Amino acid sequence: MNDTPVPGERLTHASGQENMSARFASMVVQQTNLALMLLGKMPHPDSGETMRDIEGAKMLIDQLEMIELKTRGNLEPQEERLLKQSLTALRMAFVEAVDRPAGPPQPAPSASAGESAKAAERPESSTAAGQTGSPASEEESRKKFSKKY
Repeated sequence: MNDTPVPGERLTHASGQENMSARFASMVVQQTNLALMLLGKMPHPDSGETMRDIEGAKMLIDQLEMIELKTRGNLEPQEERLLKQSLTALRMAFVEAVDRPAGPPQPAPSASAGESAKAAERPESSTAAGQTGSPASEEESRKKFSKKY
């Protein structure tokens, strides 16, 4: 009925070069997402919890930098752009993660900005849940919700 190929079919009809390009992009995105998860920027897909493993993230960033160095001059322009953008984003996320002290895990980004702002405005909501905090820590938690993107 519909002649539009599904994503899986698209790769079977693609040339060898297109197939390898798609695999390369998939690998870069996979490494990037894993590094972001280890930096606490994304929740774990199964548990929904954020984790923090700076050394593991550093290893993944180093691997992508090695790939960038070893493939210099051999990539298509879009592959090179994807790798460069991924590395830039990861380096910035790494610096933020290192500068931020290790503390309680941040809420998953699935919460809307409006819900986060409401939670930040109601400090009594955190004490009602059994958490006690000083005014300084409450102020710090509000700062986390006001980061620029």
